Amino acid sequence: MQQLILASQSPRRRELLGRIVKNFSVDAAQAEEKRDPAWTVQELPRMLAQQKALEVSGRHPAALVVGADTIVALDGQALGKPRNETDAGRMLRALSGRTHQVYTGVAFCRGGQVRSSFVQCTEVDFYPLEEERIRWYLASGEPFDKAGAYGIQGLGGLLVKGIRGDYCNVVGLPLARFVRELERLMKEDR
Repeated sequence: MQQLILASQSPRRRELLGRIVKNFSVDAAQAEEKRDPAWTVQELPRMLAQQKALEVSGRHPAALVVGADTIVALDGQALGKPRNETDAGRMLRALSGRTHQVYTGVAFCRGGQVRSSFVQCTEVDFYPLEEERIRWYLASGEPFDKAGAYGIQGLGGLLVKGIRGDYCNVVGLPLARFVRELERLMKEDR
């Protein structure tokens, strides 16, 4: 198999990719994300994933580079990573008792060209959250480096009533669809 590079510093993506691919390296994109206000919440993660993969592909033109970006959306608005505890609390209160969407964009690049990209959506239902539960979760420190202020793979899973779609997508990399796209690209390269 050709060299595969993950253009992400996310330990969750590294772990997920490691479940299905044994030999890959990591070279995280360093450039600041450029967001176009015209992009919808469905387009945003794919475009950001492409930016990351293209940047790293420029440094490794012979490799197949994978970029990914995950956003949480509520009522059509993207919830990024919280700036501070107040912001995280605001997000958790907004998600309380509601259904939201988690979109992960994935892009495959080689030689500075996008070979393929897609967006996967998973719907997540939250239990109604009492103020005491929100304070407890904030005190855990877990919400602060995660889109939407929660991590389903950790204590944040206790806030989730149910999901429709790919669990791994909520963690940060939709493995089932990823594998199929990677296999398709490998066949094209033979």
